[in-house]
Amino acid sequence: MDSLISAAARALVAGDAFGALKRVALRDDPPALALRGTAMAQLGDYPRARELLRRAARGFGAREEVAHARCVVAEAEVALAMRDLLGSPRTLAAAAATLEARADRANALHARLIVVRRLLLLGRLDAAAHALAGLDAGSLPPSLRAVAELASAEVALRSLRTVAAQAALARALEAAERAGVPALLAEVAEARAALDRPAARRVHADHEQPLRLDEVEALFASGVLVVDACRRGLRAGAIWQPLARRPVLFALARALAEAWPGDVNRDALIARAFHTRRPDETHRARLRVEIGRLRTLAAPLAHIEATARGFALTPRDAHTVVVVAPPIDGDQASLLALLTDGTTWSTSALALALGASQRTVQRALAELEAEGQVRSIGRARTQRWLSPPLAGFTTILLLPTALPLG
Repeated sequence: MDSLISAAARALVAGDAFGALKRVALRDDPPALALRGTAMAQLGDYPRARELLRRAARGFGAREEVAHARCVVAEAEVALAMRDLLGSPRTLAAAAATLEARADRANALHARLIVVRRLLLLGRLDAAAHALAGLDAGSLPPSLRAVAELASAEVALRSLRTVAAQAALARALEAAERAGVPALLAEVAEARAALDRPAARRVHADHEQPLRLDEVEALFASGVLVVDACRRGLRAGAIWQPLARRPVLFALARALAEAWPGDVNRDALIARAFHTRRPDETHRARLRVEIGRLRTLAAPLAHIEATARGFALTPRDAHTVVVVAPPIDGDQASLLALLTDGTTWSTSALALALGASQRTVQRALAELEAEGQVRSIGRARTQRWLSPPLAGFTTILLLPTALPLG
């Protein structure tokens, strides 16, 4: 490795992208292309970075497999920053295996952390936690350890384990300070701030009370009957009944819980669940059917009794019924939560993260754009979406997840 390449590499490690570019900007050999690509990524020009890294990988070819694998890992990180989640994880896994076999352990661990961060974006918390458990964080360089601890903290936060999240964030801060990378320090500070911001609302009738993540966790552990409008389900202690795929049943459950200990008249339930203000006998018949379904699903947690004017919810073992609502309402809350991370997203990446069709996401984005809550950049295949940060609260509980809380 020549002196200019060495100096550029040292500048990149220190976060001096311009210093690195000064040394290799006019060179087109594979090592210089790789360093230029990394520098452009640090500067935020991800499309150009990706192009340079791909050229470097082709230049190294199969004969220099370690250098080629490093370019694959770097490109995967750029793809993650671009929120391009469609790439095959097998390519990255093969690169990690190559680096591990050639004793480049730091870059192999870096590749595995990229896999973990991708899983977190897709809401696969159990898979991310399993992948993190296989990493020896104590042997990582400070910068990678900070990233690993941040990932551990996110798993804990989104699983509502605030004590574990605080411990992981303390370790992340220590590692980030040792690494001395400003971007890592800022990311740790933002994650720690999320613990003190409102994450949900406790709703009853017309009264609302903001809740921090630790207060939501304590509420869930208290054994009260919770109608969780963040994850769309019913909870009492260790019992969890998901209703995310039963929107009518969840709408009925929330309406009954908000009126507890009173009842809700039939016309109000019809308006809430079926979105009509002129009910007829067919709506009343359908309400009876849906209430019967909800009664069956909620049986381990609560009774639903008919009254003279409608229906009432009675908890089975708990003494209180609580509605926990997200900090922002609306069917597009999870979509907004993804878009407020400060990064541009493609429609396909949003659909993959939300587990929805692209057409559904496109309709939701069109509605949000008409309301001025999101905006797009580019056209056709290059179109990306973003939203300004939602200051004052955290969207942790709105992010996609396949893992029940608790």
